[in-house]
Order: sequence, then structure tokens, then C-alpha cells
Amino acid sequence: MRPVRSTPEQLPQRHSHSAGLLQEHDEEPVPGLPEELPQGERILWQGAPQWRVLAREAFHLRKLALYFGLIGVLRLAFLVEDGLAGLDLAKGMAPFLVLAVSGLLIVWALAWLSARHTLYTLTNRRVVMRIGIVLTVTFNIPYSRIMGANLRQSEAGHGDVSLEIEPASRIPYLQLWPHARAWHVRHPQPTLRGIQGAQEVATLLTEAWSQARGLRALPSADAGASRQHSGLHTPAHQA
Repeated sequence: MRPVRSTPEQLPQRHSHSAGLLQEHDEEPVPGLPEELPQGERILWQGAPQWRVLAREAFHLRKLALYFGLIGVLRLAFLVEDGLAGLDLAKGMAPFLVLAVSGLLIVWALAWLSARHTLYTLTNRRVVMRIGIVLTVTFNIPYSRIMGANLRQSEAGHGDVSLEIEPASRIPYLQLWPHARAWHVRHPQPTLRGIQGAQEVATLLTEAWSQARGLRALPSADAGASRQHSGLHTPAHQA
């Protein structure tokens, strides 16, 4: 993996955080961050995925439930066709039901744990993603390495904000999942998944990105014009 690093011009030497390095840590002096904030850096927003959204969209829990449901109906039909009924029918279905329920519970638990152990942070200099269930790791992504962003939003207000990082700073897809944009495996995009108020977060990201790069930052009401001016695009795709 090539680390996502800031340039010396963007983050002077006195800043102590290891920008872009994949860090393993057990303690957090600041929630969501492996180190204290350097002087001049401030937190603009923090949030975590909604576990139900993560389960549905990243872990595809509904699709798995539908799959097991269809398989269950077929198995039931075959058992009935074989002449089984009553207790024999229940015994024939029991192994499948145990397997299906166990599988769904495992996926549900993974989604819940993933959301519980994730914290996204926007500062005026970078995006920080603290992820991991067993092993907690942190990705620091300076705005100098972010080339663009995409917003995918639902009618309920939650959504995903995906970051397009420069090719030289590519992070392996499996290290990011499920916090990666779906189907973008060759050029993975770190993604703030299943967050509430995704439109507001995208606007805040746009303004912070513009200011960090020395571009003209427009107020939130003119977010669309700001995105066009800065080159950071966040088109809303209704889910």
C-alpha cells in the first residue's frame, strides 16, 4: 500500500500526526483520532454509519434474507412432494432453518459491530476514518490527496460520501471494506457510508477542501457553485 501523505507545504513539519499512514492503535486521546490534533487543526464534523443502513447496503442483509427465503420455499416444496408432513416435515426443515438464521445473525452482528467501531472525522485539513472491529486502524486522508467526491443520497437523508483520491495514494479495497464505494475495486474510493445528513456533510467537505487548497469558499447556500468552482464534485444520486 502506498501511504496517503500530505505535502510539506500543506502540513508543516511541526504537525505530529502521520497523515495517510495506516495506523493501529488501542487508545484515542481524541475520539476517532490516534493522536492529539496539531495546532491550528480543528474538528468540523464527526459521525458514524447507521447500522441498519450499513447492514442493508453494504452487507446486503435484505438480499440474503430473500435468498434464504427462496431456498427455504424450494426445500419445503421438495419435502412436501416426498410425502413428508407434520413432525417429519419439521425435522426436514430444521437444519436449513438453523443454518439460515445463523447466517443472517452473523451478518447482522458484523454490520452492527462495524458501525459501532467506526467513526468518521472531518477537520479543516483532512478526512480521518477510524475503522475495524478486532483491530482498530485509522486512515488519514489529507485534502491535498483528494481529487473529488461523490454523494449518494436517499430520500430519508442518509447516504454515502465517496472520496476520489489520487492514483499514487491508492488504498487496497479489502483494507477499506465495507467503507469503500461499491464496484470501484481497481481504484478504491474511501467512503463515509450510511451517514445521516449526507448532503450537509458533503457541503462541509467541499468548503473545507476548497479552503485547504486556497480556493474561494462560498457559503453553504451556494454549495453547487462552490463545487463547480473548486472541482470537488458531489452530485446527489437518489437511492
